Amino acid sequence: MDSAVIAEKRGSLGLLTLNRPQALNALTHGMIRTLASALADWAADDAVKTVVIRGAGRAFCAGGDVRAVRQAVLDGTQEGANLLRDEYRLNALIGSYPKPYVALLHGITMGGGAGISVHGTYRLADPGLVFAMPETAIGFIPDVGASHFLSRLPAGMYLALTGARIGVGDAGGLITHVVAQENFAHVIEGLARGESPEAIIAPLARKPEPDVLAPHRRRIETIFSAASVEAILERLDRDGSEFARDTAQTIRAMSPTSVRLTFALLRQAAKLDLKQCLALEYRLARRVIVSSDFREGVRAALVDKDRAPQWKPASLAAVGAVDGFFASSGDELF
Repeated sequence: MDSAVIAEKRGSLGLLTLNRPQALNALTHGMIRTLASALADWAADDAVKTVVIRGAGRAFCAGGDVRAVRQAVLDGTQEGANLLRDEYRLNALIGSYPKPYVALLHGITMGGGAGISVHGTYRLADPGLVFAMPETAIGFIPDVGASHFLSRLPAGMYLALTGARIGVGDAGGLITHVVAQENFAHVIEGLARGESPEAIIAPLARKPEPDVLAPHRRRIETIFSAASVEAILERLDRDGSEFARDTAQTIRAMSPTSVRLTFALLRQAAKLDLKQCLALEYRLARRVIVSSDFREGVRAALVDKDRAPQWKPASLAAVGAVDGFFASSGDELF
């Protein structure tokens, strides 16, 4: 059991607390294994009626430990790929969990934090939530089942390509209720007494206010329905609004390979179930983590923190076809 996860039973409740606040609860391999073990045990425990997961400190979970994945690649080991394998299997377990699974979200919830929350039954978000899938900025792809939920959102392709940060007002489909963090303890207490999640949550839920994407929703849906990344950029350039200019600039700053892979991934994922999406993401991820862009992206964002990655290839045109990334690898997830 990893000390960065506290797994405890309180009456009818199985309570998981991510307890690595100094790292914004970023998921290590040990944390992933501990979460999976506790969930497996509680699934077979009749005394546990509901499971809750929360994060200590000022964030729910900032993502997976991509620095460790990068280091494993540099060291020539399979530990990075193994971490991703176990993380995606954990995401699948949450998506098919036989009991109500309640995620209490506050502060930063990104990457791997989405994987251990969005696939659950209830996602309660504090109004201060900051949600993003920023993988294209580090030479990676939206994973942890993100291809499944983003491909089903009207603004999903926009969020995937840009890594834009959104709040609760833009998070429809990602969260189920807006509940103030100060009421999270009340939710936990009620579930521990054996009350139903709906009975506890409904009186506490509030209506979210429209957020920053609200004025641009029609523009986003129209532009990001284009048939290629190049066509999206052409529509953004032709639109000419400040929002469109900023969005085009953001996409052009991302890893061209990641952008092209992400676009292709979401187009395929729209027709797949969660397990199929995770299996496809794993196939891609195993190839992407050994690429120069992943090593460079993580270096620039999280190691040296110079925010100046040198992508190779440096343009979409130079990337070419990405079909090879999607080919069966012989090491499938399920």
